[in-house]
Amino acid sequence: MPLIYLDHNATTPLDPAVLAAMMPYLMEEYGNPSSTHSLGKSSARAIAKARAQMAALIGASPAEIIFTGGGTEASNQVLRGYLRPGDHLIISAIEHPATNQPAEHLRQMGCGVTIVSVDRYGLVDPDEVRRAVTSKTRLISIMHSNNEIGTLQPVWELAAIAHGHGAKFHADAAQSLGKVSLDVEDLGIDFLTVAGHKLYAPKGVGALYVRRGIELPAFILGAGQEQGRRAGTENVPYIVALGKAAEVAELSLPKATEHLKSLRDRLEGRLRDGLGDRLVINGHPELRLPNTLNVSFLGCLGSELLEAVPGIAASTGAACHEGHFIVSPIFQALSLPEAVARGAIRLTVGRFTTTDEVDKAARLLIDAAKS
Repeated sequence: MPLIYLDHNATTPLDPAVLAAMMPYLMEEYGNPSSTHSLGKSSARAIAKARAQMAALIGASPAEIIFTGGGTEASNQVLRGYLRPGDHLIISAIEHPATNQPAEHLRQMGCGVTIVSVDRYGLVDPDEVRRAVTSKTRLISIMHSNNEIGTLQPVWELAAIAHGHGAKFHADAAQSLGKVSLDVEDLGIDFLTVAGHKLYAPKGVGALYVRRGIELPAFILGAGQEQGRRAGTENVPYIVALGKAAEVAELSLPKATEHLKSLRDRLEGRLRDGLGDRLVINGHPELRLPNTLNVSFLGCLGSELLEAVPGIAASTGAACHEGHFIVSPIFQALSLPEAVARGAIRLTVGRFTTTDEVDKAARLLIDAAKS
């Protein structure tokens, strides 16, 4: 049976249009963008086009876009580049390791770090963020949407809190782009993380939005590419791919949001019809990514359930090692009952998912959960 891929929050397949755009720069258009001959100029123009495409997707200007080696690098550059010993940082309890690990590094280097809690739906309370701000707070970094449960945060309100106290706001939008509309000006975001492989581009490329006027030193030192903020010869094929992926995403919104939501809701409905109260929805029932369905199968261990349906590619919220259940940090932060965390599975649909796949996946999961 062909694999039913429901793990799009982990990574996405390469869009054929993205592959077609990047192929010439893997073969005949191989010039170094810093070279002054025709091949170099061609590569430089391709990067400029990709920068404009990326900027258009998020409502920025091209000069505010830095291309990176991925989302993790982008988040590291913000946190470790913008903050200094003595500064104060606020993050949430459900941040991706690309944020919480640099935060821990900064704490060891002399920064103050406050981790604000979330409710059972994974939502940050703006009032708790407001109370956490001190005179030394320089940055608030809270993800736009969570990768496991899909919960969307009140970013506009959180950014307003940061600005009201003279701080900046960083959002990790790796999971959001292409699924929901996002405008950095409307939301008041100062730094934004982009991961290419979540947007139907290749792994190993990302972008960082830095609001005009904010000083951010280079994270990688060298010859001064990317406006002096990211040294190293540019990965032209992958940058072109990310630009094309951004263009495809921009042209598909907002229809893509409705398409993904219809698939997710269809899957949720089928599972609910088959399992009733044995199915628990994790994350916010409304304020979540349109493609993300994190559900717990009560009475089951998520990892064992997925092992019983090898035709489905998905992720779990807990695993069993030597008789001990290890729950993901996200579910620990949600403080959900153990029975809920044990049975959690993340099912995430994508651009190329079909209704037939959704229906077949539901049947397989229902049968496995009942067996």
